Amino acid sequence: MILLRPDIEAYRLMRAGRFADALPFAEEAVERQVLCSSAHGLLATILMQLGRTEDANAVVAQALECAGGDADAYDALAHVSMQLGEHERSNQLYRRVATIAPDIPRFWYNLASSERTFGRLSEAEEACDRAIALDRTQYPSYLLRSELRLQTPEANHVDGLIQQLNRVAGDDRATMFLGYALGKELDDLKRYDEAFYWFSTAAATRRCHLAYDVGADERKLFEIANAYPRSSAISASEAVGSRNYVFIIGLPRSGTTLLELILSALKGVQSRGETNDFARALMAAAPSGPDSIFDRAAAADPRVVAANYEKLTQASKAGAAVLEKLPMNYLYAGAIHRALPHAKLVLVRRDPLDSCFAMYRTLFGEGYPFSYNFDDLARYYAAFETLMEHWQQTLGNALYSVSYEELVRDPIRVGSAVARYCGLIWSDAAIEIQNNAAVSLTASAAQIRRPIYGTSSGRWRFYRPHLEPLFRSLSRSGVTLPDDA
Repeated sequence: MILLRPDIEAYRLMRAGRFADALPFAEEAVERQVLCSSAHGLLATILMQLGRTEDANAVVAQALECAGGDADAYDALAHVSMQLGEHERSNQLYRRVATIAPDIPRFWYNLASSERTFGRLSEAEEACDRAIALDRTQYPSYLLRSELRLQTPEANHVDGLIQQLNRVAGDDRATMFLGYALGKELDDLKRYDEAFYWFSTAAATRRCHLAYDVGADERKLFEIANAYPRSSAISASEAVGSRNYVFIIGLPRSGTTLLELILSALKGVQSRGETNDFARALMAAAPSGPDSIFDRAAAADPRVVAANYEKLTQASKAGAAVLEKLPMNYLYAGAIHRALPHAKLVLVRRDPLDSCFAMYRTLFGEGYPFSYNFDDLARYYAAFETLMEHWQQTLGNALYSVSYEELVRDPIRVGSAVARYCGLIWSDAAIEIQNNAAVSLTASAAQIRRPIYGTSSGRWRFYRPHLEPLFRSLSRSGVTLPDDA
């Protein structure tokens, strides 16, 4: 009989989603470890997936007390620390990794991403340069570097990116990362026709590798609305501390991060960033059975959902107002209100053309697969708007709507109104977002290090000749457009 190493078996089971089965093997793998090892990171990751965040944190702390370890071990612990919200520790570990193994390019990319979350943009750019110098096929580093600052005629990477794209013609992965990077830099330089060519090339490349059907998402949003009908009253289960929660929701690139940064600067407010904890709490409480996942989620006992969620957020500061800023919580607005009836739901909305084009020119991770094709974008945007109208009618005053355009035009007026709705103490200093040292892991992590600006509003007009297909698709989907579209 062949006996597998416990760490290998734990990893196999974890990859299969069998976290409870993987746990004893992971525990065995670290049992007699005297050095910090990758097995510690594996165990901590499995504990995280099981919702045992305190135990995961203890494993990381235990590993760091070991005599020493290799770069891969500390890299794994850095990633888990980031997931735990221990960003300072994560950053210190990524720095240690780059010191231990300075010739490994991916470690410099990881450090660059970490530095960006703190707004240390010049340090992040230097780390990107190190990664690229070590390996010119480190394509994500090119895109990250382009996003760190506004490029200027005197300081940009346009020529180098064009040379790289010519060299890697036919390599879809390279075309995707380099194309988005070049599009962004050309946009900074106001070379809009060239920028659109590369945005569209990169987006089309990404889309052709996705097995995605926007119709399935349309049906999903329709079924969510049906699971929370207008005619039914929302249950009002009293969840302890529910009035302390603020959920900021909206499409990606709609201004949710900006609003989060403003509110998190207020006294007595703590942001948890983007977590999927509410969805996890809801799914854990959903009954089993033949019904659709949407109907089963709607049938979950709101008291159990609330208890699950409170358990996942137990590390939050006592007495603080807690922000949750996962854009896609818009899918769960009805469920959030049922479980946490006094929580505040704030929806950030943006002009449809600016919203769609901002998503189109962004390379996301695994999420938002509708964003790489104009017809997909238009259909999803229309379905999103229909669901938001449903929530507005169903939830009434429990959902507060904010216009991105008004927020950037008059941040004190709009920000203070949101604060009043959320029961927060307003301060005009909150709009000085460039002074907010809060960590950000979003696509806006570099942009929010500048003072609030309104130049993104109406940006689609620079690309008008190229956006006719988007105009037509949105119109077919029933979305009202500006008169000059």
